[in-house]
Amino acid sequence: MKNLIKKTHKYIQPVGNRLLSAALVLNVLSFQAGLAVSPDLTKSVAAAFESAVWDTTLYDHPALIAKRLTVTLTAYSSTPDQTDDTPFITASNKRVRDGIVAANFLPFGTKIMVPELFGDKIFVVEDRMHRRFSDRVDIWFAERADAKRFGRRQADILVLAY
Repeated sequence: MKNLIKKTHKYIQPVGNRLLSAALVLNVLSFQAGLAVSPDLTKSVAAAFESAVWDTTLYDHPALIAKRLTVTLTAYSSTPDQTDDTPFITASNKRVRDGIVAANFLPFGTKIMVPELFGDKIFVVEDRMHRRFSDRVDIWFAERADAKRFGRRQADILVLAY
């Protein structure tokens, strides 16, 4: 537990008067330490942030954010007309799941966030798109209807540094 606290402490340093949000800290914990974060813990930490124990301004910690980019976001699902002949296996040879994205301009394993559309949710680049799409991020959805509903959008993404 002490090791975990030490790992986490570096992400909870003030930047001026700003700190990361509770949900982002918990996401970092889950990725860094391989922990499953319970909803009760999320609520407790969020309550501490909301009660002004910590400022809740998001996404300003230089140790976490490698770069900010404005990109076109699209969506896909595991249907043969939107994928190759193995619709449930990504280009990195992983099984599709919530949080998977395809991007040709980022290495496999890169973690990104789209705060404007998905808040503190962290996505991982595990798939690729057709080579003509060199500046897009394609988000995997379990249902084709959800992917169609998402459509095509412009948004800022945060490429995480860890």
